[in-house]
This record gives sequence, structure tokens and C-alpha cells, in this order.
Amino acid sequence: MTDQPARAALFRGRSLFPVLAIAIFAVIVVFFAVGLTKDSRKLPSALLDQPAPGFDLPPLTSALPGLKTVDLQGRVSLVNVWASWCGPCRVEHPLLMRLARDGRAEVVGINWKDKKDDAENFLKELGNPYARIGFDASGRVGIDWGVYGVPETYVIDREGRIRYKVVGPIMPDELKDSILPLIESLKK
Repeated sequence: MTDQPARAALFRGRSLFPVLAIAIFAVIVVFFAVGLTKDSRKLPSALLDQPAPGFDLPPLTSALPGLKTVDLQGRVSLVNVWASWCGPCRVEHPLLMRLARDGRAEVVGINWKDKKDDAENFLKELGNPYARIGFDASGRVGIDWGVYGVPETYVIDREGRIRYKVVGPIMPDELKDSILPLIESLKK
């Protein structure tokens, strides 16, 4: 004969299982639902509204100066982190060329974890939108800036503070709707 209280306890434990499973499933669904409402291109950055990290990069080419922190003060700048091996960098390059031509903001570059010859050939092929290019061969400055990968672009105000960050290539709508209005407001 079986022990009735032990058997009843066993069934009581089993009756909680479906309720517990449904509760866990509901929590997972809520996390996924919240995650789907987030824009995956907008990654949080602890550097927003903070001064740009201190750095002093050598020039990529002898034709242009390198890039250092002090170069980002006194004007609104767009800092573009790029590499010749980066496919999305090619996608955004025409927008950078147009932005450099229209003169609304100084466009400067950080060439990240690249080979000098490859980077120079990239610019010869597609054109050079950059007023200055710092060569970050080791990637150390990129780490200080919180770079996840290339391309990444930062809008820097006159005081040298990071005001906006784009992860991935700049797209025409983002340039028109977010970046250019921000640049204009920072210039006032």
C-alpha cells in the first residue's frame, strides 16, 4: 500500500509545474517584446554628453594632419571611425563626401585597425571627405571611444563633447532627420 500523504504531496508539486512554466514563459515573452521595440542601431553610450576621450593619433597619410583631442574643440565636428576592409563604410562614404562638400561640419576620420596602403587606396578610389585622419593601427583609441565595430560616427560639439553616436553606416534618413538638425542646433 502507498502512503497517501506522500502521494498527495507529489501531485501538489506537479500541479505547480504548469503554473510555474507559464509564468516563466510569460516573463520571456515580455523580455522579447520589449527587445523588439528597441532600435538595434542605437546602442547606449556612456560617453554621450561627455568630453571626447583624450588621444593623439599620427596621420594616415603625409597629405593630411593626424587627429588629436584638441582638434575637436572650437567647431562642430563629425568623427567617422572607418576602415578599408569595411563594406558598410563604402555604403556611407557618398554621404560623408556630400557632408564634407556642404561644409556644415568638419568631417574628420579615425582609420581603425587597418593597413595604411589599403586605407590610402580606399580614399583614392572613393574620394577623401576628411579634413584630418588619425591612424589607429592598434585600435586603442577606438576602445577608448567605445567603438563596437566600423563604421561608427560621432557628432562633437564646440566644447569637444560627444553629442550623438551612430553605430553602423549613416543612412540618408538619419543624416537628414537627426544628424543635420543636431549640427545646426550646435552651431547656434
